[in-house]
Amino acid sequence: MYRTEELVHALNVRDLTDPAQGPHAMQLLIAELKAALDHPREVRHHPLVPVEHNYEHLGYPRDAITRDARYTRYVSETCMLRSHTTAMIPPALKDVSPDVTLLCPGLVYRRDTVDRLHTGTPHQLDVWRISTDPEPLDDLIDTVVTTLLPGKRYRTIDAEHPYTTHGKQIDVEHDGQWVEVGECGRAARHVLKHHPHGLAMGLGLDRVLMLRKGVPDIRLLRNPAPRISSQMLDLAGYRPISRHPAAIRDISIMADNDDDADTLGDRIRALVPEDVVEEIEVLSETPSEQLPGHVQERLDARPGQKNVLIRVTMRAPERTLTDRETNEIRDRLLQGLRPTAP
Repeated sequence: MYRTEELVHALNVRDLTDPAQGPHAMQLLIAELKAALDHPREVRHHPLVPVEHNYEHLGYPRDAITRDARYTRYVSETCMLRSHTTAMIPPALKDVSPDVTLLCPGLVYRRDTVDRLHTGTPHQLDVWRISTDPEPLDDLIDTVVTTLLPGKRYRTIDAEHPYTTHGKQIDVEHDGQWVEVGECGRAARHVLKHHPHGLAMGLGLDRVLMLRKGVPDIRLLRNPAPRISSQMLDLAGYRPISRHPAAIRDISIMADNDDDADTLGDRIRALVPEDVVEEIEVLSETPSEQLPGHVQERLDARPGQKNVLIRVTMRAPERTLTDRETNEIRDRLLQGLRPTAP
């Protein structure tokens, strides 16, 4: 369960989609999409949600891996920080007309890898079209992608989601590679309940904005440096700030066997400022019983653990990090990533 100080920190993260928290280019994306959709209605809810809205009402099975405490930010047995903006849909559907397009933007809270495309608090946008007659899913996909990412090629791949049928993943071509930007499908009957028809779509707004503006690093979307933050007020192409050199440190730690890049990334974000650590890469994993005896003793290795070699790349977007700063971060990670004693 989340400790009080962790919850306060999470709830104080700025939501870039919310005009009440200051202007940002992400809000311009939402405004463009609202103008292109039929009968749009924007919905916002507090990020603390009942677990049943995030999982049960959307059709997630009880044993879904995503419900594990390693990946879900539980506040209590019945309350959590939402892991997707789709958690806003079940309560929103209780009071809407049969001809409306719901747009539900906001922050979500996840445990994720640390690199230039991921953050522990990404922004999402759910777009659900509720109608009296069935409407083509392909039309919604085309409207959304061509509005938000004009001129980009896109494709769809079959995918499964608990809250849709005929599910699709949406990829956009960028620099010769396919980048996932969202998922969609026909809204499942167990979610729609009394509504006759619906189309469901969830978009990763951070990634969409990065593709739209040509932003190379997700940390830049929040960076307070004036030369960077001033560029996050419009949808014009990003003008790169000179690249500062990266500092790389390899650290060797003992971790529990069920720790992975996502859970380790979440712990690293809690230990150091997210705008400093650019990427972590797991170089190797060795079960404790396969370590030489003297190494097991030095690392205080125990059964059920593994030795993980992690490469940490640090780079501040607006300045060069000093050796002292990077060594202090390395030492903080070595100390903070130690498994707790049994």
